[in-house]
Amino acid sequence: MTKEQLTGAELVIRGLEYLNVSTVFGVPGGAILPAYDPLYDSPIRHILARHEQGAGHMAEGYAQATGELGVVIATSGPGATNLITPLANALMDSTPLLAITGQVASTAIGNDAFQEAYTVGLSMAATKHNYLITDASEIPQVLKEAKFIATTGRPGPVLVDIPKDILNQVAAWVEPGDLDLPGYKPTTEPNPKMVQQASSLIKKSKKPILYVGGGIIHSKANNELFVLATKFNIPVVTTLMGRGAFPDGHELCLEMPGMHGNYTATTSIQNADLLIAIGVRFDDRVTANPSFFAQNAKVIHADIDPAEIGKVRDAQVPIVGDAKSVIKGLIEALGDEKLETENWVSELKEMKTEFPLSYKQEDKGPLKVPYVLEELQKLTKEEAIVVAGVGQHQMWVSQHWNFTEPNTWLNSGGLGTMGYALPAAIGAKTAYPDKLVLALDGDGCFQMTCQELITASTENIPIKIVVFNNGNHGMVRQWQKIFYNSKFSASELTHDTPDYLKLAESMGAVGLRMMEKSDIEKVFNKMLEINDRPVLVDCVVDPDDMVFPMVPAGGSNDQIIMNEEDLKNL
Repeated sequence: MTKEQLTGAELVIRGLEYLNVSTVFGVPGGAILPAYDPLYDSPIRHILARHEQGAGHMAEGYAQATGELGVVIATSGPGATNLITPLANALMDSTPLLAITGQVASTAIGNDAFQEAYTVGLSMAATKHNYLITDASEIPQVLKEAKFIATTGRPGPVLVDIPKDILNQVAAWVEPGDLDLPGYKPTTEPNPKMVQQASSLIKKSKKPILYVGGGIIHSKANNELFVLATKFNIPVVTTLMGRGAFPDGHELCLEMPGMHGNYTATTSIQNADLLIAIGVRFDDRVTANPSFFAQNAKVIHADIDPAEIGKVRDAQVPIVGDAKSVIKGLIEALGDEKLETENWVSELKEMKTEFPLSYKQEDKGPLKVPYVLEELQKLTKEEAIVVAGVGQHQMWVSQHWNFTEPNTWLNSGGLGTMGYALPAAIGAKTAYPDKLVLALDGDGCFQMTCQELITASTENIPIKIVVFNNGNHGMVRQWQKIFYNSKFSASELTHDTPDYLKLAESMGAVGLRMMEKSDIEKVFNKMLEINDRPVLVDCVVDPDDMVFPMVPAGGSNDQIIMNEEDLKNL
């Protein structure tokens, strides 16, 4: 019996269907064009972005919201180079992504052909792995391998580069076989001896802290984390990428530590005698100067990526393994142990009361972002998926939004990519059309990828965007005010350009504006009522507001700046 003969392009689309991919994001172009022909007749939904960077962030938002693979397609040359930022972003934040790029014909590679770029080389440092296809028959197996690599171990982006002549080459469809990837054997089950050693340290501890991050969310280990924390009465701090892994509002939740974390979360780590670090990488935004970080604490560090253990801080007990498996092992090893943590928990509870997050919203004064956020959350009757850009607004959202579930907080953590929020929100809303998706962005970030509002309108993806318009690159301005004598070099935008209402309307969205306290409820209610197209709210806020608490980069977490008054002591 003759096997079905397909072009390489048809094998790509058949391969994606075989992997149960339902949605892809992309921008067509010459080298990848053969793949768009069979895509036309495929049940796979294609979302046409206005820029490949936007398409990549859409795939990231889809992946972060679902915990599943996101897929992006781009052409050769500038199409591929425009993907480098979302690929690097996905690598830093451990987001499972598959990028398929067209390449010039294999006979033209190396000749500086039109729209040629060395995609495999350029993307090597921005991906977990990448492929250059040299024969169409490889495509089904490579796509299966790419998904496996992207979604297992520490998740990350994988790129598959396919020359145009290979997309046109004819080969038989052969169902992908078993995976045999020498050298790629992620360790998911922890060493039982290490788990026993960890449990011994926990039993002796009087001031333990569960320091947890995005690894909990990737592992879908939030329920196990809740059991571990509540059964043994251990306080929990959640990193920026771990927000929602443990519910805010619970008495054991201390929320986010670090550069703009709250006082109690940061200080609890400094005063702890044991850090139970799971799915975290001791990022510099948390540790500040590692020499001063948690100096009195022993460390249990569990991570699925062995390269992260000992990279920043030595661990007395290193555990390589999946977060869910590690936590299950710890719960079993601890059994019915009763830890003596009552005094510690009580001390931290008092600290939360003594050092709360604070801001002052005056009735007639300029709008403060924390106040607007808290009022918006009161009006959202359902659990929203919240997406932020990077900078002051990102920190305020993490501080003041109440996250109770995983995969409801999407942001660019490690790479700090401005322009992430709008396209990522489109990706999340594509995955969950019936959920409320809020893009809470800054004006500087929004202007980086604002053209993707056209994508949201034309593809019928009714996200809701709030632009906190302070007329500046806010975090840059804050640092210039504190460290550069208020010389606002190249950080000033304007409140008025663009006119966000006209911009929204020109892109097929609804534009609304709020400028004072009395506007908030009516504008947000109007925003929440509109569900047939995107809505953009221009929220004009105080340009001089600063994010506190704050630990200067490279400083000590023992020296937390709580307000502008504390700046005088710098």
